[in-house]
Amino acid sequence: MIAFRPGVLRLYLVLDPDLARGEPEAVAAEALDAGVTCLQLRWKSASDRDVHSLACRLAKLAQTHQIPFLLNDRLDIALAAGADGVHLGVDDLPLEDARRVTGPEFILGFSPDSDDEVRQAAARGATYLGIGPFFETGSKADAGAAMGSGEFSRRRRLSNLPVVAIGGINTGNAHSPMRAGANGVAVVSAIVGAPDVARATRELDRALNREF
Repeated sequence: MIAFRPGVLRLYLVLDPDLARGEPEAVAAEALDAGVTCLQLRWKSASDRDVHSLACRLAKLAQTHQIPFLLNDRLDIALAAGADGVHLGVDDLPLEDARRVTGPEFILGFSPDSDDEVRQAAARGATYLGIGPFFETGSKADAGAAMGSGEFSRRRRLSNLPVVAIGGINTGNAHSPMRAGANGVAVVSAIVGAPDVARATRELDRALNREF
């Protein structure tokens, strides 16, 4: 299991096979080779069996790159596939129960909806927070309104947990969430929807290096 450190959030790829321009495993491989530091599989339209099959392959791929692999929502499949963690939302398994099942080393990401959920996340067992949408996004239908730098920064200060910003982030605007206090940026379409995955990943990596 890959140990968590805040730096792994720096360039976080959320792989949604329904949005990928190529075969998902190949897309992930190109992105990891080009500098992605954390990988999450989010595949809401697939059967449990298909999610498990792809998750098993991605877990091995991430392990060869020594980066964490997480599954969105499904703790059961994450454990069965050998993932390093799971990312949960407010409608998923409660953090306390997930932590009780997994033990202290398993990575538990959490997307809070309210200030209280941000404040309580660490005590409930979260490893890091995903806060957004920072900008408007088309890759998640229920993401809500964009919060922008001011609201993100205010909410980020409510917790000492590491935070990854998500929502509408690309090469041209990745500096904004970092300046607002994010430990990293999570992207979907900016990488998986790009004609050249490796080039898009390297450009994001350079953008982060250039600004910070």
